Amino acid sequence: MTAERADAARNRAKILATAAEIVATQGIDGLTMAEVAAASGVGVGTLYRRFGDRSGLAHALIDAREREFQQAFLTGPPPLGPGAEPAERLRAFLHALADRTLAQLDLLLMAETAAPFARFGGAYEAYHQHLSLLLGHLRPPAEAPFLADALLAPLAANLVAHRGYSADTLKSGLDRLLLSLG
Repeated sequence: MTAERADAARNRAKILATAAEIVATQGIDGLTMAEVAAASGVGVGTLYRRFGDRSGLAHALIDAREREFQQAFLTGPPPLGPGAEPAERLRAFLHALADRTLAQLDLLLMAETAAPFARFGGAYEAYHQHLSLLLGHLRPPAEAPFLADALLAPLAANLVAHRGYSADTLKSGLDRLLLSLG
């Protein structure tokens, strides 16, 4: 993999800062490729080559927070990170994921619904693998993959947006699901 040129890195940072500002001030509907290009001082063709479309731009905006979240559950302090019991880590992970989903709901909604299987990309697979590993300590390992999907399902951005779930509703519902796993 080649390193990004310094000018390209500056342009990328400028574009993402501009896009984040547009989302913060105008909402997700204000996030158009033409608006971002004009406000960041780059050509719209550059934007399309770099990000593909609005969904790609949404993924790029989500990326930094996603990296921080994954770092936290993989190597951060307990209970989210290693060192806590599996049940405690499951609960901490699901609560943190609920907060993370709500914090970037509009961007996740755009990114997860861009294509039929867009939700099931790299981040979902990382979550699924992490949950399956933790669940395998509490239940028969053969059940873990299905249970991981069942625990992730209520956190789909389109469901959260459709139902208008609050953080408290999501967390208490997930807690009840965890309790039912015994």
